Amino acid sequence: MTNPADSLPMKTIDVEKSNEIMLLLHEQAIEDGVRELLRYDTDIIVEFLDKASPNIIRKVLKTVDKEKMEQILNATSGQTKQAWQQFLTFKDETVGAYMKQADVIFSPGKSVAETIEIIRKIPREKVFTYGYVVDENKKLVGVIVIRELLLAELDDRLEDIMLKKPFYLTPDLGISEAMKKVAALQIPEYPVCNIQGELVGTVRGQALFEGQVFEISAQAGKMVGVVKEEQTSTPFSKSLKFRHPWLQVNLVTAFAAGAVVSLFQATIDQIVLLAVFLPILAGQAGNTGAQSMVITIRAISLGQLESGKKLALLIKELKLGLVNGAVTGLIAATVMYIMASSQDNPNALLLALIIFVAMLVSCLVSGFSGAALPILLKKLNLDPAASTSIFLTTATDIVSMGLMLGLATWLLL
Repeated sequence: MTNPADSLPMKTIDVEKSNEIMLLLHEQAIEDGVRELLRYDTDIIVEFLDKASPNIIRKVLKTVDKEKMEQILNATSGQTKQAWQQFLTFKDETVGAYMKQADVIFSPGKSVAETIEIIRKIPREKVFTYGYVVDENKKLVGVIVIRELLLAELDDRLEDIMLKKPFYLTPDLGISEAMKKVAALQIPEYPVCNIQGELVGTVRGQALFEGQVFEISAQAGKMVGVVKEEQTSTPFSKSLKFRHPWLQVNLVTAFAAGAVVSLFQATIDQIVLLAVFLPILAGQAGNTGAQSMVITIRAISLGQLESGKKLALLIKELKLGLVNGAVTGLIAATVMYIMASSQDNPNALLLALIIFVAMLVSCLVSGFSGAALPILLKKLNLDPAASTSIFLTTATDIVSMGLMLGLATWLLL
């Protein structure tokens, strides 16, 4: 992305405009926010980002072009530049993407008096909750609670008052997994360490919560081909680019279902009543599968599906599909019998039986598929929320309509 302004970059930014840009970035309208931000001088952009969350800094740096990113990084101090470069190395929706630099770090032998004096010199704009104690290898060995620090004797050592073997997160941990780990802790800030136990940063509980909320809010859109980057403010051309490929894929699968129906065109021509029940079967089976899919994806997101629970879920969805299919199939069969009898169709009872069996089997298959497909896709390292819906719709349409028309052809013609 290049600077859209033809005039020289502006040298100042007022509070109102700064808040407006920050709001755009927090609402995930990243490109709109960056477009506004690029109207300003590089030093102003650095000053703005220095007050932003790590995730916002990361997204801005990834959105601007390479030349502008280098200008921004070169305008920062050495330590800040290193931290911002580190932000770029982490994947989306991981703890690392929301991590900030740890500003309050001490050695175990530091005295309470020395520690308090260091803290007093930390700039007021720096937000921190705890102090972190690391050894000579930068490994996290303890956490200092400020209250305990103030209540300790001035000549006490940090190693004597620190919380030892502290809980920490790793930068590559997904936001959902991190939220599960910290749910029972309810503390405002967490240290982040690499696999060697070295302190690499901290992450605020609020940042994790915001990341989780956004990820959850995006799931409904993923199921119908709406990417999480799209907002109400997204330009028409980009919205079209985001959505249309999904519709093309959906069109191909719809043709697959249509091809199944075309195989039984002669059957529909002779038994027109069957055409009435095609959308009924497809809709009922599709809804049964969607219910199963939503429950399964929710369980995957919350980490409720350990290996032993997957089989139990599949069996449960099979039972639900069987019962729901039997009840709705009985109602649909009754309606078919009444309609066929009113037209003096000699095969009214057999048509009702066909509808009952088709509805029963379709709901059974769709309920099982709605649970099995997300589990399979997750095992293949694919996003279940983004991939399940289209496969499920195709499967339920083909099974429901193909089964009904196939039974009618076999039994009646």
